[in-house]
Amino acid sequence: MGKELLPPAGGDDPATAVDLKKALEERYLAYALSTIMHRALPDVRDGLKPVHRRIVHAMRLLRLSPDQGFAKCARIVGDVMGKFHPHGDQSIYDALVRLAQPFAMRYPLVDGQGNFGNIDGDNAAAMRYTEARMTEVAAELLTGITEDAVDFRPTYNEEDEEPVVLPGAFPNLLCNGSSGIAVGMATSIPPHNAAEVCDAALALIDDPEVPVSRLLDFVKGPDFPTGGIIVEDKASIREAYETGRGGFRVRARWVKEDQGRGTWNAVVTEIPYGVQKSRLIEKIAELILSRKLPLLEDIRDESAEDIRIVLVPKSRTVEPELLMESLFRLTDLEARFPLNMNVLSRGKVPGVLSLKQVLREWLDHRREVLVRRSRHRLGEIEKRLEVLAGYLIAYLNIDEVIRIIREEDEPKTVLMARFELTDTQAEAILNMRLRALRKLEEFEIRKEFDRLTEEKAQIEALLGSTDKQWKTVRWEVAKVRETFDPEKNPALGRRRTTFGDAPVHDLEEVQQAMIEREPITVVLSQKGWIRAMKGHLSDLASLSFKEGDALKLAFHAQTTDKILIFTTGGKFHTLPGDRLPGGRGHGEPVRLMVDLEADQAIVTAFAHDPERRLLLVSHGGNGFIVAEKEVVANTRKGKQVMNVKTPDEAKLCVAVTGDHAAIVGENRKLLVFPLAEVPEMARGKGVRLQRYRDGGVSDLKTFAMEEGLSWQDSAGRTFTRARQELTEWLGSRAAAGRMAPKGFPRTGKFA
Repeated sequence: MGKELLPPAGGDDPATAVDLKKALEERYLAYALSTIMHRALPDVRDGLKPVHRRIVHAMRLLRLSPDQGFAKCARIVGDVMGKFHPHGDQSIYDALVRLAQPFAMRYPLVDGQGNFGNIDGDNAAAMRYTEARMTEVAAELLTGITEDAVDFRPTYNEEDEEPVVLPGAFPNLLCNGSSGIAVGMATSIPPHNAAEVCDAALALIDDPEVPVSRLLDFVKGPDFPTGGIIVEDKASIREAYETGRGGFRVRARWVKEDQGRGTWNAVVTEIPYGVQKSRLIEKIAELILSRKLPLLEDIRDESAEDIRIVLVPKSRTVEPELLMESLFRLTDLEARFPLNMNVLSRGKVPGVLSLKQVLREWLDHRREVLVRRSRHRLGEIEKRLEVLAGYLIAYLNIDEVIRIIREEDEPKTVLMARFELTDTQAEAILNMRLRALRKLEEFEIRKEFDRLTEEKAQIEALLGSTDKQWKTVRWEVAKVRETFDPEKNPALGRRRTTFGDAPVHDLEEVQQAMIEREPITVVLSQKGWIRAMKGHLSDLASLSFKEGDALKLAFHAQTTDKILIFTTGGKFHTLPGDRLPGGRGHGEPVRLMVDLEADQAIVTAFAHDPERRLLLVSHGGNGFIVAEKEVVANTRKGKQVMNVKTPDEAKLCVAVTGDHAAIVGENRKLLVFPLAEVPEMARGKGVRLQRYRDGGVSDLKTFAMEEGLSWQDSAGRTFTRARQELTEWLGSRAAAGRMAPKGFPRTGKFA
């Protein structure tokens, strides 16, 4: 059987050996170029990809002008697919639908009749139900296409012709934007305001050396069809337009609506471009159910044709700005639209262009279109002048012309020889109607001849002067700008997206606003397992632990608190209270939640209070005071605060109260000294608090001397010593101290 599958040895069609690496490179490159050139990247000149260009061209051939009737989309898609674009009908229809959606296109190219989808993300009706025609904007893109303004090329089956690029009198690339993913590159261009783009183009014509920063006086930023507020700073906007790469943060527009009696609702009236309203509302509802938006009570969609999303706060005391800030951080009410002006320069070379380069290439294209249209018109005028000159000769010699036509066998040849006429002129004279022999007709022909001669001189002057060409281009751009003037045509020309600054809120406040505040009891075991029990528990005896493990410490906190963990290595780690494992089971090891080194153990843990100060003490008796707000760690690695070298290690972390510190060593010697002698620093080894011959620190307590020093014995009795009773142990820091007074606990601890 194996032999049968082999090709014959001396067959007519032997297999050819191909280098696999080379073949893959060639074929993948061909695929990549095809995707880049014919599918994903727009042409900088008309701002269209091939499928959109073919749709507009097919609609022109179907005579679907803005002033004509509509045609079924199935008819349009059929023509596009059959003549120009041999791909799936659904992909063509999807492209057609997007061109008609006012929430997707700033200036739609297709005027749709029927269901073309909505901002909720619902699909359009089937193409057999919908109808379409071109808009005025699409007509602007086609202006001059019949006047040799652009090149045509054969279609895929060479039965027809299609334009390589449209004349593009409208600056479509910037005004409607574009997005697409090719092979190894992508494009993302937001829509802009047509009047602003035209103003920038006029400034570039007036001064070709104008910098991008000057163009930004006109093009202030994107202008999305769905409105919204851009909260990007001017420096990053300038850099984006100078390099062709960047992005814009867009926020929803909202207002505070007073409901009476001190209550209010936040109402969203515009959402960021490209965000589906239904999906946005679903996401917010999910966050409410999962308690990640504790400031928000409810969300309602009251939208009709305009967007109206009602956000109901938990209570009247909630700050509207804080509520919206939490929503901006967690939902698509704030989105980032990337800018990557990767386009086909001159229809051939893909590259990332700056704002100035994009405008420059569009204006150069407009000048080329002007020159080509002028040459085409000049050719038509010359042909007509030739015919008119022949008519005039005929009128001057009308009797002779009639005689030749009546009597001669070959009147055309005789006419050409007798009056030195060209073939075209002789043919035109022979085709004249009898009614054209009126004297009035001769007068009209002379008038037309003079008018065309004058127009010919003007066109020749235009073609011979670059300055006149740019003046004409400037006039054309100014005419387009007038159409989209915000004052004359506010519905179409008015800027929809405005600019604003994102309000600056304290990060702590915003983070807390995203967490539902609930009481918890944090439980830490001796082996480093942590959990959060609901509520503030008073009875800890019922807590269960793994075999061989026991309670190390427990304290009350809130889900909005940060839990600080201090280790023997002098590091602080931070865990959010709402992220701690629940009370079911034994919790989770702290080592899985933070990067705790293997040779380090947990000294203590407590709820963070940014107003508090801490006294850190090492086993060797060194210490310093640190502000608690300085020890919060933002990463899993933690924050190194106390520098300790083996065999020394961090031993105590005590909240600072009062004005004195009492420290007792493992040798049971007690020393009392003023806290003023201990420096406050953000990080370090600290200073010596008590001197030991051997051993180290056992415990430390801070207290107010007025209230005296107190401790508890093993029986729970409290002992207090006033200043006069502590005279014996009072001294300066770094002293050795004296043996603890009678009644001090044998454990060497104050409590």
